[in-house]
Amino acid sequence: MQTDTVFEINHLVKNFGDHQVLKDINMTVSKGEVVSIIGASGSGKSTLLRCLNLLETPTDGEILYHGDNVLEKNFDIRSYRTKVGMVFQQFNLFNNMSVLKNCMIGQQKVLKRSAQEAKDVALEYLEKVGMSEFVNAKPRQLSGGQKQRVAIARSLSMNCEVILFDEPTSALDPEMVGEVLLVMKNLAESGLTMLVVTHEMQFAKDVSSRVVFMDDGVIAEDDSPEVIFNEPKNPRTREFLYRVLNKDI
Repeated sequence: MQTDTVFEINHLVKNFGDHQVLKDINMTVSKGEVVSIIGASGSGKSTLLRCLNLLETPTDGEILYHGDNVLEKNFDIRSYRTKVGMVFQQFNLFNNMSVLKNCMIGQQKVLKRSAQEAKDVALEYLEKVGMSEFVNAKPRQLSGGQKQRVAIARSLSMNCEVILFDEPTSALDPEMVGEVLLVMKNLAESGLTMLVVTHEMQFAKDVSSRVVFMDDGVIAEDDSPEVIFNEPKNPRTREFLYRVLNKDI
């Protein structure tokens, strides 16, 4: 059953040995929302995304995707991962393949599309992220910003319903950050559901429908960008933003 609630996360816990990284996380994400997740390094932001994508197995709690618990033993993880894409800090492209092949291979192997169909879809999304002239290039010939745009096109080529972005600009030179954020802004405006772990406060402020502030493994505050950036209720949120923005909130 499809509902407007894409994710419902209940009492999510993740331990690494004796260290509890996520402590009782509860949140929902609705269709078309852009949720920016901010917070200091080590607050659990990336671990939350990796749990959502099942790259990490939660210690406790549940993750409901359209009402189905993705942690159930018989849940179809392969199908789920075609609907929930992930864009990483380090691009994770196949260095021995061209840009076009990088965007085709998942479609052919997982979605069982023909080579021609996969190529048509890949070209459509490479055009969308401004990378169509680089279809024959190998990743080593691209800048960091170009690699990240290819990684985004690759996720889109799988016809994802949701894309999880794990600090997609943190490995980029400053002059390349803008080109990736612009692509993400355009995706947000197209209605794609997005969860974005980011240090880019201006993006969080301008593009998000909601901002989640994580602190020491918990969601300390979850509200609109207006509230988070202008009148946060939690003193830890204020303290974090003061450090990052160098101004009183």
